[in-house]
Amino acid sequence: MVLEAPQGVTVTVPDPTHVIVNGADKQAVGQFAAEIRKVRPPEPYKGKGIRYEGEVVRRKAGKAFGSK
Repeated sequence: MVLEAPQGVTVTVPDPTHVIVNGADKQAVGQFAAEIRKVRPPEPYKGKGIRYEGEVVRRKAGKAFGSK
């Protein structure tokens, strides 16, 4: 999936697991970051997905073995 950054927002990718979104308009930066995150939001079971820096995803327990 390819997303076009709006005017005034710059996107840099320093390594394959990090994306940096910068710009003067705080609302435009936050909106574009939300659109990027919407592609693959973090899921609670394996913790995979796109998340913001410093965000902690609460993990859920999976299936318990031997329980009825």
